[in-house]
Amino acid sequence: MFNLKKNIIKWSFLFLISITNISAAVLTDNYPKNPNIDIVHYKFEIKLSDSVDKIQGKASIQVKFKADGIEKIRLDFIKKSEELDGKGMSILRITSKGQDLTYSHNNDVLLVNLSQSKANEEQMILIEYEGIPNEGLKIANNKYGDRTFFSDNWPNKARNWVPTVDHPYDKATCEFLVIAPVKYEVVSNGLKIEESNVGDGMKLTHWKQSVPIACWLYVLGVAEFAIQYVDDFEGKSIETWVYHQDRDAGFFDFATPTKQVLEYYSSYVGPFAYEKLANIQSNSVGGGMEAASAILYGDKSVTGERSERWRNVVIHEIAHQWFGNAVTEYDWDDVWLSEGLTTYFTMRFIEHAYGKDAFIEELKKARNTVFRLSEGNEDYRIVHDNLKDMSKVTSGLTYQKGAWITHMLCNYIGEDAFRLGIRDYYSRYFNGNATTADLRMAMERASGKDLTLFFNQWLYQGGNIKLEGSWTYNTNKKEIVIELHQLQPEKYNFEATLEIGIVSKDGKLQIETIRLDKRQVKVSFPSETIPDKIDLDPKTKLLAQWTFSHIE
Repeated sequence: MFNLKKNIIKWSFLFLISITNISAAVLTDNYPKNPNIDIVHYKFEIKLSDSVDKIQGKASIQVKFKADGIEKIRLDFIKKSEELDGKGMSILRITSKGQDLTYSHNNDVLLVNLSQSKANEEQMILIEYEGIPNEGLKIANNKYGDRTFFSDNWPNKARNWVPTVDHPYDKATCEFLVIAPVKYEVVSNGLKIEESNVGDGMKLTHWKQSVPIACWLYVLGVAEFAIQYVDDFEGKSIETWVYHQDRDAGFFDFATPTKQVLEYYSSYVGPFAYEKLANIQSNSVGGGMEAASAILYGDKSVTGERSERWRNVVIHEIAHQWFGNAVTEYDWDDVWLSEGLTTYFTMRFIEHAYGKDAFIEELKKARNTVFRLSEGNEDYRIVHDNLKDMSKVTSGLTYQKGAWITHMLCNYIGEDAFRLGIRDYYSRYFNGNATTADLRMAMERASGKDLTLFFNQWLYQGGNIKLEGSWTYNTNKKEIVIELHQLQPEKYNFEATLEIGIVSKDGKLQIETIRLDKRQVKVSFPSETIPDKIDLDPKTKLLAQWTFSHIE
């Protein structure tokens, strides 16, 4: 998800866990997971109308039990209520094997009573329901005044219109069978396997995805689309879906750089997981939403100008197909594994396609954003501590600081080890779930380095490096003397390597390194002549803020 989608939310935690204890700590968000129940597949049959906003639905949920004696299954599903002005869903019937099942439906929790399970047994549960979605499925006119239906499931809104285990830890394959007026085209995850006129001015469209994904990545788009089959990548279709009024501009905008991005990430990280890649104009998001195989972009994404801003959104959302989609964070506490890695790999493609200067520019913009967003929010940590409030699942720091941490990790262990580590991470957790500890261990295997301190100080505590420094030239000793002080609060100590660029009078650049392992550091370097200038971090490798001056 690109951070244009939501306004940046700032907050601070009330306490910090000591970084000395983080390695052994078990962090988990507060969702009531049940590892003994695995949703294998969802089939959603949805009927849409132009006359009312009420939807009629039927969910066929294939459940696998991993233990004996399970008597209930918990699903997330928003109930119709007065508090929602009559919106929400009403259960009509729940059955299994032709028998009615009893259940309770309170607020957003649906508990279905079952006969006692046996380990490794699978059961199909059918839920018939209807209602007006409060969120999750936006039924509204687009910018041209045309009626549309678009999903908006991030981060846990799928429960508003489909019954699911609405959390990233449980991934399942899915299919959507949608009956809608014939004027509409319907797009969803995976491959379209049927489109049939069913009479009375209605059409059935059936999409099926055979790759397991988290349910926030399920997508539905129903509109009067113009559709272009742009190209293919390794036999998989690259498609553009835009409002019919935006046909020419949209086909132009989305023609590039999708294929080049798919090629780059497949080469650098690992195989593309999905059966197609569709870029879709919608009115349910502001920026982009990385739904697996079918990415949603906001109304304004089509300009006919291939603007750099929207080009970068496209790159970001495609990068998510690897980070967040194919490898999904096990907990919302680790959401940076989705947004931080994706933001960094967006920068890496920019470097690959548009050059080193463009990459450095993105890093500098991100660094400025980190320090701007950290003002008054110093305690913000990238890995959450048992996240309770889903409105705070991400902030601008999740994206930009997360990207910078990934960049520093790459520099710390080296490009070859980083690439080996990211490929190991992706391969091990492909179409599954991972944690921050899993990423750390992959990078340790690749580099042979103990990365505990690096991960602890950058991900499990708040704060940022803030430096005040100066340099002088000692004529008698013919040496440069540099003094640096870490100014951030005492509770946030960092150890890092800082490069300095010594520029001679004839313009030659000499790179030296300083180890920031204490609050105050004083070092000297031999030099036959006084330098023309000295720059901190000339190659843009360290997330730090500083003032640095020459003392005569």
